[in-house]
Amino acid sequence: MTSSTIFSGVSPISLPPAATGGNSPLTLRDMLFFLRMRWLWIAATTFAFLVLAGSYVLTAKPTFVANTQLVIVPQVSGSEAQRAFAEDAFIEGQLEIAKSSDVVGGTVTALGLDADPDFVDQTPSLQDRAKNWLMGASSELDTASQEAAGPGPRDTQPQQQIEDGRIHDRAVATLLNMMGVRRIGSSTIIEISAAASTPQQAVDIADTLARQYIQKNIAMKANASRQYSEWLTRFVSEQQRGLAEAASALASFTSNPRDQFKLAELQSATDARRTLYENTLNQLTEAKQRITYPVSDATIVSRATLPLSKARPRSTLIIAFAAAVGLGVGFALALIRHAGDRRIVRPNQIADAGGLPFVTLLATSRTRNGHSARFLAAGTGSSTAAAYPVIPGMAELSATVVGLRRKRRVVIGIVAVNPGSGASTIACELAVLSSISGAQTLLIDAAAQKSSLSKSIAPHSSTGLVDVLDNGELIRTAALPLTPTLKFLPLGKVVAVSPAIRLSSRRTQLSFTELKKEFDAIFVDISAFSASPDANAIAPELDGVLVVTSHGHTSIDDTMHVIETLRNVGAEILGAIINHAPKRIES
Repeated sequence: MTSSTIFSGVSPISLPPAATGGNSPLTLRDMLFFLRMRWLWIAATTFAFLVLAGSYVLTAKPTFVANTQLVIVPQVSGSEAQRAFAEDAFIEGQLEIAKSSDVVGGTVTALGLDADPDFVDQTPSLQDRAKNWLMGASSELDTASQEAAGPGPRDTQPQQQIEDGRIHDRAVATLLNMMGVRRIGSSTIIEISAAASTPQQAVDIADTLARQYIQKNIAMKANASRQYSEWLTRFVSEQQRGLAEAASALASFTSNPRDQFKLAELQSATDARRTLYENTLNQLTEAKQRITYPVSDATIVSRATLPLSKARPRSTLIIAFAAAVGLGVGFALALIRHAGDRRIVRPNQIADAGGLPFVTLLATSRTRNGHSARFLAAGTGSSTAAAYPVIPGMAELSATVVGLRRKRRVVIGIVAVNPGSGASTIACELAVLSSISGAQTLLIDAAAQKSSLSKSIAPHSSTGLVDVLDNGELIRTAALPLTPTLKFLPLGKVVAVSPAIRLSSRRTQLSFTELKKEFDAIFVDISAFSASPDANAIAPELDGVLVVTSHGHTSIDDTMHVIETLRNVGAEILGAIINHAPKRIES
């Protein structure tokens, strides 16, 4: 027996001995295998994310954005550095004014947005609901109690006003979230952008915001001029009284001049009072003119135009982002599934864990004329191999088994880890191929739990393995010739103890040693390990055992339990077979 591991499939692949320490490096073949096995997980997750993104793109209301640009002329003076700093501060202040509640509220009132469902009937988000519940739970309870008591006749009008105010504030808050004001570079131009569900509404909102801002700016300047005018009016009155007093004192002194120096002093004071009065009066006139004809610091240089395409949702970006996230999540889920999957899907899983001489992949049996291939029927006398091999990869497995009997005649048991793994079919195929090679072959059905071979090949046989155990002479009649080089020994009628357990006692009339004098190769079909203890009983009496697993169904833990258990009772594990492998995996 060689120490190398052989994977039997389309072509045998020799593997180096298992490493004594450390993990084997990840190869391109491992990554391709991972993609072949888990591509459905990645594709399904990506498709799910794309469906969600597509649903959002199709159901989300389109949003259009329009922009209006204004130029601001700062009224500043001083040195160049002082002017630059003052201009920046002035423009930052104007940006905040453009986002003020007066400007936004005026826009809401001018366009009637407080009656627009897009601005007042929006469902609050979960975060808003939680915030409202945490901050206004008590007030809501008070309001609810007041509503339960019923409003009085005097409270009807205030309640309506409060409700109208809430609707207006909600529209203002919504518009604040849908607009933006920014300075373009380091210039004195600002841009007001507005988003809406229709292009025309976006244009109207942007232009109205700009007009409301200009009106606010004019109103602020007019209000400042009015306050300045009121102060100047009071100051002019004071100066007028002072001038009258100075003129009166000068007139009284002039009628009886006694001191020329005093006269000059009074004349100078009177002139100064008159000059100050006239200057103040001129400033008052200018202030009143600014109140009557105010000029804004901002001017519209570019009105909003109809947007040609929607700004949100960005379909291409959302779809691309969903695809990228779906691929990432799908790849992560596939990695988790792949790392936690204990099912057998690759030969090296068993080879590395169990140290087996060879592991074979067998694909699913091919069908013929729409029907699955059946066992060779007794009495056909066919000696051709026209119907074999029916399992892809079986010829290579048979060649490996033939190599085991080159130096000696062997008795090989075939046992499945779990029922339904195809051990009986494999035993039959191996026996047929062995006989075709010219070796005298005997196929024994020892599967007491489910004797599928006996039911398919010799359903009407009167004697079988059970009878031969009591009378060794019956082997000549009980062993049915299927071909000149192949005989089949059916199970017979099991009464109490299975034939496998009786063979382990070595107190029967049947001896494998005697059978090997007549047959070159003997294949024994044994009940599945998980369904019967027969394998533990008969395995030590055999020259070797082939363990059969089902691709994608049998776990590596169950397989290793079978291998270790059989080794503990003294059985020699020749190798393992992974049956029902997909054709792409087997190739």
